[in-house]
Amino acid sequence: MKNNYDLIVIGGGPAGIAAALSAWEKGLREILIIERDKELGGILNQCIHTGFGLEYFKEELTGPEYAWRFIKMLEDTAIEVLTDTMALKVTKDMQVHMSGKEAGFAILSAKSIIMATGCRERARGALGIAGTRPSGVITAGAAQRYVNMEGYMPGTNIVIIGSGDVGLIMARRMTLEGAKVHAVVEILPHPGGLLRNVSQCLNDFDIPLLLSHTVIDVQGRKRVESVVVSKVDENKKAIPGTEKVYKCDTVLLSAGLIPENELAKADGIEIDGKNKNIKTSAPGIFICGNALHVHDIVDNVTREAIETGDAAASFCAKSQNPCRNDVIYPKPR
Repeated sequence: MKNNYDLIVIGGGPAGIAAALSAWEKGLREILIIERDKELGGILNQCIHTGFGLEYFKEELTGPEYAWRFIKMLEDTAIEVLTDTMALKVTKDMQVHMSGKEAGFAILSAKSIIMATGCRERARGALGIAGTRPSGVITAGAAQRYVNMEGYMPGTNIVIIGSGDVGLIMARRMTLEGAKVHAVVEILPHPGGLLRNVSQCLNDFDIPLLLSHTVIDVQGRKRVESVVVSKVDENKKAIPGTEKVYKCDTVLLSAGLIPENELAKADGIEIDGKNKNIKTSAPGIFICGNALHVHDIVDNVTREAIETGDAAASFCAKSQNPCRNDVIYPKPR
């Protein structure tokens, strides 16, 4: 690891790897990828279902297969990778503060920075669901990691709140693992995920999709025991007299994703996610993938990341500003 780089990419998922490879192809040679997990691939590592790569590779792949295609491409480059390393801060003067098992704490400088930090799920607190606070209420993505990577079943009787793609896919996955998925509850009059997932993950397994419904109460003390579901009107207000109780031990939340871009905003770096602008308000700092805006498929993430890598390489080529040399780089003890 060096003190200075042409490009530092934060995030080793599909967006980060594609952006780094694109910048390498455009001529940058001092490139570092920082990934907080213990291995590259990002969220794709837990997405063991097929449906990836249909547009970019023109064939159907699983999530790990899609990620592996790009990880293998890195072997033909000299791009450096630091896994198990957390980026703590990004500054307007092109510094990245980080901490990891291998590097300890370090502050590196770069001519350009790409943030490809992905997104996170909305937790219960953001949804305002009433009721007690027992165990058994987790996000669909957490359940996906438990089942597909850790080998744990989070429960056997499931109600899913929200019809995002991860929730739809986990409805099928939990069913295949022997659990009973009683319903997917969606407050909107239409599903939140792709129609192909509604068909393949719910309809093919006879799992009810309750549109214009919401959970108004979670019941249970130590563990979830049941949820109360109600119809909602056009203002998304529960309609009295339409309540129905579902006995369950687990509630999965799949009610939307939020771009993980606080790292930039902490130093006042502005992001224009609505217009899908990969440039930030800080010259030389770019953002792409789900950290910019939530994409429907990973193929589109890859295309945007390639564009971002090209932009970073172009910026470095035009920039006359060398990397700062006064960075603090403590060596691990």
